[in-house]
Amino acid sequence: MRKYLFAGLLVWLPLAITVGVLMWAVGLMDGIFRGMLVGVQHVLPTSAENLLTLLGSVPGLGVVLLVLLLLITGMFVTNIVGAWWLKQWNSLLSHIPIVKSIYVSVKQVSDTLFSTNGNAFREAVMVQYPHQGSWTIAFVTGKPSGEVAAALPGEHVSLYVPTTPNPTSGFFLMMPRDACKPLHMSVDEALKYIISMGVVAPPAGILVPPEGADPNRVG
Repeated sequence: MRKYLFAGLLVWLPLAITVGVLMWAVGLMDGIFRGMLVGVQHVLPTSAENLLTLLGSVPGLGVVLLVLLLLITGMFVTNIVGAWWLKQWNSLLSHIPIVKSIYVSVKQVSDTLFSTNGNAFREAVMVQYPHQGSWTIAFVTGKPSGEVAAALPGEHVSLYVPTTPNPTSGFFLMMPRDACKPLHMSVDEALKYIISMGVVAPPAGILVPPEGADPNRVG
């Protein structure tokens, strides 16, 4: 009985968690959308309130509108006029006290992580951390620059070492490039390996080296 119960649990638990997370995300977006509708109702005529109430009762509409908003915004800022307005918007927020310290920091991180031309999280490596003889998986996020780079001898790389099982928190390290052992596994495979605490191992075999890695180095 115990074996069958655990086998059934392993089948339904991932699906239940996935559905729960999706329902939470949809509910959050719908809640924000309904809050916006409530604010708009005070400035619209009574005839439009019924339509807004009907729209607020449609499940998942907040997610659809969010996707449309992202698409329209992306189309707007990728042309010359939109890029100019985006530059003015960034300049405005960068001069507001308190706001600029948060906005600029978040924008720098998001531009680094999600830029199509960036190299952040493009390569998984193994490093000895937190002491010699103890190995962990880290992700190359770039190279030290400025005063930090001038204070480091030789070639160094910036690394992010995620924690397990929550990879959204971790440690920032700067280590010599020679101290990092490149891995052939992809970033997704490395994340799965970390989140599962080593249970979900990546497929064995020699794969194409990750972008930015030296194919002649042993990983």
